[in-house]
Parts: sequence; structure tokens; C-alpha cells
Amino acid sequence: MRTQYALVTGSSSGLGFEICQYLLEEGFIVFGASRSATDIDHPKFIDLDVDVTNEESVQQMYDEVGKETYGLHLIVSNAGIFEMGSVLDTESDMFLDHLKTNTLGPFHILKHGHDFIIENVTHIVHISSIAGKKGFENVSAYCASKFGLNGLIESCREEWKGLGVRFSTLMPGAIDTPIWENISDDFERSKMLDPEDFIQVFDMVVKSPPNMQFTDITFLHKSGNLE
Repeated sequence: MRTQYALVTGSSSGLGFEICQYLLEEGFIVFGASRSATDIDHPKFIDLDVDVTNEESVQQMYDEVGKETYGLHLIVSNAGIFEMGSVLDTESDMFLDHLKTNTLGPFHILKHGHDFIIENVTHIVHISSIAGKKGFENVSAYCASKFGLNGLIESCREEWKGLGVRFSTLMPGAIDTPIWENISDDFERSKMLDPEDFIQVFDMVVKSPPNMQFTDITFLHKSGNLE
């Protein structure tokens, strides 16, 4: 079986951590990229330090990737932030932080990951959100950043058609990860998807035939959107 290389951003916790564990079980050599160390001890896991909002940091990360492989079979752009606040209560810095992390960050990953594309092979998976399709109250900064991310993906997909790159975008509803511990106690965690639910969908996407991409796959808990 050929060696496959994957890059996962935001690997230190939450979905990024779960994705890394899954890919290692599937036999990938995994580059886990985050601002803090990823607590995974595995011979096929390579921990990389990166701030996706900083273009030079992303370039340096790819320099490290280049020491191991010429190309990436899978790129998972997952790093992101999520904070709540009404439009009136949201400071400009907070709004900008969302755009820098959730939109500019993936732009840096795409731009400098271009040299690692394997024509007709590389699959780029973005972890977006239902908030990239529908606006929700008290998350204007997050929604704006995810709407922007989806526009970036659509544009890049058109530009790179000739390379045979697959772009899949996952847009889940709320998932019960540690991020909610710092947000609010008002939301029922029992009405959120489990990380295992997410991995089931991710597994389907990763193992799909090479002629398929999922331009917009939305999935929610059966109770619907959080209210």
C-alpha cells in the first residue's frame, strides 16, 4: 500500500485532534499543525507549530513538510475560532480575529500548499459550518468569516480545476467539543452532534471515489439547529 500524507490544521484539540487520530488509524502519515503542541504519540505523527493567520509561519510550516514529502494526498483545513456576541457587543478586534483565523488562515494554507498538490490526487477538505450558509443571532463575526471561507473555496476550486484537485466542504451543525466549555451553559449539549458523528461523515468523504467531491455537505443533529 502506498504511503499517503495528510496535513491537518488545528490539530491540538477538538475536531482536529479527532481527525488526526482517525487518519493515523487509516495508515496516513499525518502532519498536525497548531499553535500549541498536539498530544499524540505515534510514529507516523509529525507535530508542527503554526499560526495560520501569519503567512510567514505558514511558509515555515510547509518548509518542514517539504523535508518529508514532495506532495500531500489530503489537506484538512480545520483551524478556527468561535466566540459569541451581539453585533452591538462585538468589538472590531474580535470581528477581525475571526476573519484572520477562519478566512485568511485557510487562504494561507491554500496559497502556500499549492506546491504540494499532486495532480488528480490531492483532496482538500475544509471544515466550515452551517453558519456559513445561515446567519445566527449573536455570532455575526463567526458567520461572516465562514461565509467568506465558502467564497474563497469556490473561487479556488474554479482556479485549480485543471489540476484535478478535489475540494470537499463539510458544514456541520453544533458539535459537542471542548470549545463549548468556554462559550455558554445555555445550550443543551445533548442536542449537539458527537465527534464520532462527525468522523462518520468525514470517513465517507475521505474514502469516496477519486472522481467525487462534496462541494457542500451539511449535517445536523436530528433536533435541528441550536436555539
